[in-house]
Amino acid sequence: MLVMSLQLTSTALAQDDEYINPDRPGIADGSKVIGAGRVQIETGVQKEFRRGGLASDQTAFVPTLFRVGINNRWEVRVESNTYTMQRTADPENGVTRSQGIAPVSIGTKYQFLEANKASQPSLGVIVRVFPASGSRDFRSQHATGDVRLAADWDFAEQWSFNPNVGVAAYEDGQNRRFNTELLAVTLSYNPSKALSLFVDTGMQSREEKNGKSAAVFDAGVAYLPMRDVQLDFSVGGRTHGATPPRVFVSLGVSKMF
Repeated sequence: MLVMSLQLTSTALAQDDEYINPDRPGIADGSKVIGAGRVQIETGVQKEFRRGGLASDQTAFVPTLFRVGINNRWEVRVESNTYTMQRTADPENGVTRSQGIAPVSIGTKYQFLEANKASQPSLGVIVRVFPASGSRDFRSQHATGDVRLAADWDFAEQWSFNPNVGVAAYEDGQNRRFNTELLAVTLSYNPSKALSLFVDTGMQSREEKNGKSAAVFDAGVAYLPMRDVQLDFSVGGRTHGATPPRVFVSLGVSKMF
């Protein structure tokens, strides 16, 4: 026990000089874990706008990711869009409003390759399982989940490339399960350790059961006022498909403990 305590203390001290590295903002998640003994919360507010014919829809929610570092390879993750509000307007039914809690996932990230030099990427696997959960109009009827391979590659000075590729079993708006393939790519420019500018895109090979593909694009900025705090802002929208929002705006904050 004494040896274990000394090892944990040594690891924590070694990480005191590290900067926070959240999985938000952006569509792709990173491959790196937060480290042994660390706890990190990443949250924000996102608003999405959709339109179909004469009907319009606005959805606001609080995406939140809670991460606990087990060791230098593994972390446990709990994730949800949490509290969600939706406003729908159309000429026939007027304005309707609904609110509730979105489904919650339990998952893990395993970093199986650490980059030892600039030419080598860091690699990890992220697994999420969403039990049937949530409330009111936002409750899911089936267990769903996804598995993704994530990479981080600092391919040039101040530039990094972060792709994700995976498969998923999701539930569509009519509570039907369907399988799909996932792809997300983030390109970041980091003029300093405190500032990051990025553009990224995310794609699904199928957006709903018997549906077509969907894609979104966004751009944003992340700023570290302190080593263990990040603030972020991003804006984006749909480039293909019917289910993604036409426009979305996100504002967030992440804190490492």
